[in-house]
Amino acid sequence: VSARQGAVYLSEREENFRDILEERRKSSDLRHAVRTFNPSPYRGVPPSSVSVLNRTVLESQYLRYVMMQMAKESKEPLDVIREEAAEILEEMSHNLQLGYIRFLSFILSKVFKRLFRRIVVNENGLQRLQQAIQETPVILMPNHRSYVDFLVISYILFTYDIPIPVIAAGIPLMGMTLVGEILRRSGAFFIRRAIGTNKLYWAVLSEYMKTLVRTGFAPIEFYVEGLRSRTLKSLPPKLGMMHMVLEPFFKGEVYDISLMPITVSYDRVVEESLLAYELLGVPKPKESTMGLVKARKIMDEDYGTMHVVFGHPVSVRNLAKGKVNRRQFNLVPRDLPMRPSEDIQAFVNTTAHLVLHLLEENMVLSPWSLMATILMQNLEGMELNVLTQQTLWLKGLVTSFGAHLDWPAQVPISEVVSSSISLHHSVVRSDAGRVVLVEEQAPVGEGPEEAVFRRAVTVLMCASYRNQAIHVLAQPAMLAVALHIAATSARENIFRMFRFLQDLFYSEFIFIPDREGQDFEDACSLLKNYGAVQIINQDITVTKNGEATISFLRAILEPFIDAYQVAFRHLCGDTANSFTEKQFLSSIRSSALSLLLSGMVTFYRLHLLQMSKGVTLNHEILMS
Repeated sequence: VSARQGAVYLSEREENFRDILEERRKSSDLRHAVRTFNPSPYRGVPPSSVSVLNRTVLESQYLRYVMMQMAKESKEPLDVIREEAAEILEEMSHNLQLGYIRFLSFILSKVFKRLFRRIVVNENGLQRLQQAIQETPVILMPNHRSYVDFLVISYILFTYDIPIPVIAAGIPLMGMTLVGEILRRSGAFFIRRAIGTNKLYWAVLSEYMKTLVRTGFAPIEFYVEGLRSRTLKSLPPKLGMMHMVLEPFFKGEVYDISLMPITVSYDRVVEESLLAYELLGVPKPKESTMGLVKARKIMDEDYGTMHVVFGHPVSVRNLAKGKVNRRQFNLVPRDLPMRPSEDIQAFVNTTAHLVLHLLEENMVLSPWSLMATILMQNLEGMELNVLTQQTLWLKGLVTSFGAHLDWPAQVPISEVVSSSISLHHSVVRSDAGRVVLVEEQAPVGEGPEEAVFRRAVTVLMCASYRNQAIHVLAQPAMLAVALHIAATSARENIFRMFRFLQDLFYSEFIFIPDREGQDFEDACSLLKNYGAVQIINQDITVTKNGEATISFLRAILEPFIDAYQVAFRHLCGDTANSFTEKQFLSSIRSSALSLLLSGMVTFYRLHLLQMSKGVTLNHEILMS
């Protein structure tokens, strides 16, 4: 992965982009759903039936070994454990049927045409995927920003006669009356969220995933981030399923595996307000069919354009050359469990971060993401003409950093800005030439705490759209901060501060492990090419013309730094020796609210934290 070498507009990319809704608006949705579906399967061999797949899992030597070991340890009859394993598999497994794919395609055609102006896909990427599926087992690895993600990917693959994937889904979806069964028969397999130390469940899930890979039954789709991102920026990868799908390659059971990054970008996310409430601690509504019916009011909203970019397949075999010693697996029978060695663990971790990096590289930014970035530094509002000019300036900056932009061609900047404000009317409005964040009307008798919460919802929504562009700005911003706090202009000192910031924000932004030096050089190159810094011998200094740029980039990162400081001070002042994540979240929300009400801080965000004890916080709190 090399440094970005300049902006790429959609019209200028080598990819062949197409709006798949254009044809749907002109022809029959029913004819599209019932047309001939003729995909080319793995190695040209049609997949086996679901019943054969499940029987293969239950009769595998690996699962037999685990069940026998459990029977010895628990003193339970082997038949009882085998029956429990069968029940787990029945709960988990998909039941993919083409008829349900056709039904879902017909429904989604109607829904997508109501929700989105366009769904734009790169047909070159789909051709690469089709070729990869015929040659190797394929793992589809999309980013996860909305419940729409997995629906649209299956819809696109059906449209282009590409084998439908089997998709890892959370078990709450299974409990939705009627909908859960439709999803199962459309390729979803359901995984419990709290597996814990359930040895048998882990064994069944692992063997199920490995059997799917070995047989090439269908492309496997799962989210490397594990969860839907409430912040619209990438989450640190979860490695459990990565280990499972890569193990057949490590053990020589398949020649190669192709990892396909799929980036889904939204002008406007369907769940935007729901995500903000969840970040503030409001429990997520339980997935239910009735809840889905009640949410039909979203059909009256405009969510702009969705871009789905299918990247280049990543060969696991090529990645592993010189990094993984697969001969170690020859010393143990393939059917026996084996703890991953350090080099395997490091390889899986690096590969997961690489996939996330590629997902970010293919993100398509809308003008609104740039506007939200500017508004987050002007939360009290700003003049429309100032916002317009700064958006145009920021477009040039991210362009030089290599961002992919969906910018309307030959449209005046004033129209681009006004159109974005109109689309995001739930977040921002223009009033008498001034752009301000929208707030719900205060109810009668509202207290100061309720007022803070009401304001927080809109700020978080705006911040989430800023986060769509944060991957483009994060490393240059860290260099800008390092330049500011380093004692000298010496390259060595600046790099030391840059590396400290990378270590601090390892769980906040995506960095490929052991690339600190290259990341630093890339950031220096970007700012030097833009004219913001000059590098003479071993000194890095800010140019006079670059002062405003450096100041802007520092402001991008400062809320993150301030938020971490507040959290660490709260921890240092807490007298409890130990506490749960839930207790910490509750206490720091109270602390943050007190600081906001006292006027000691202003609105910003306290981002995802990872404490040194390994406690990962999955919520966000407003802070500055």
